[in-house]
Amino acid sequence: MQLTLSIPALLFPAISLSMLAYNARYLAIAALIRQLHQKFQETASPALGLQVKKLRLRLSIIKNMQAVAILSFLFAVVTMFLIYIELEFWANLVFGISLLALMISLILSLIEVQLSTKALSIQLEDITPDGQK
Repeated sequence: MQLTLSIPALLFPAISLSMLAYNARYLAIAALIRQLHQKFQETASPALGLQVKKLRLRLSIIKNMQAVAILSFLFAVVTMFLIYIELEFWANLVFGISLLALMISLILSLIEVQLSTKALSIQLEDITPDGQK
């Protein structure tokens, strides 16, 4: 397959939108951590401390999602430069790395969504009548 400048450029909107979504998740969790931290200081509830600990893990995953997405974006730009200077072998290699980084970012996103869903399910158990689902 012949790699052209337009192929890595196709990743730009996908990566940019992913990074926006990751940033929104980061900001929402950061705000929640601040709220829970304040409540924890007031009540010293072990349950709140555990929630903050779990949110810290999710925050770390989101940070890694963002970092890998940025690397994917950077490698896509480097690919375009390598195509421009006609280094086809290196352009193909770097583009493959860019795609791999994007896949890793999406896998991390899936893991974070699963953790988020599990946390919400645990909280919903408290308000579900008779433990019904």
